[in-house]
Amino acid sequence: MDVLLIGLATFSVVCATPGPAILTVIGTAMAQGLGTALRLSLGLSLALGLWGVLAAAGFGALLAAAPTALAVLKAGGGVYLLWLAWSAGRAALRVRAGTAAGGGGFRAGLLLNLSNPKSVFAWTAAIAVGTPPEAPALAWLLVPMATVAAVAINGTYAVVFSRPAFRTAYARARRWLDGIAATVFAAFGAGLLSEGLRR
Repeated sequence: MDVLLIGLATFSVVCATPGPAILTVIGTAMAQGLGTALRLSLGLSLALGLWGVLAAAGFGALLAAAPTALAVLKAGGGVYLLWLAWSAGRAALRVRAGTAAGGGGFRAGLLLNLSNPKSVFAWTAAIAVGTPPEAPALAWLLVPMATVAAVAINGTYAVVFSRPAFRTAYARARRWLDGIAATVFAAFGAGLLSEGLRR
């Protein structure tokens, strides 16, 4: 059981580390409020859970052994992140506030994390440290535990950044924050796309 908790802790640290998903939750919470940010968080978490099921079934190893499929997945994820960058850039140029960078809601969260092939490798690492070799079936216990942890982590970001103080600060600095989001999404997207095209 201790090994399982180490796997859960590993996954939780990776999930809580700011990246495109967390940035989208924060931006959505500040721009559109708690309800939309929570729906986005559920979509992100469900997608992570689906990647977890695939990793537990050995899809990570299969993907690593099929470089063309991995390249296509990375390129698709890069294109999606570049689209988010374009959306955030347009939002930054608007005189009036619109939707948050990258949109919001359940479907946006689902698409964002499903388009990130690195999720399956994060899961593979969590399963490797959280599942003893003599009990590989524990991976199937780790997946729902970690998915619940993802809901809690993403939901916490949504609750914290939907507070009035953060929403007021966002309203004042909206164009700058959307511009920063566009830059971050573009950097992640270009990196993922170039990884896919190099294969």
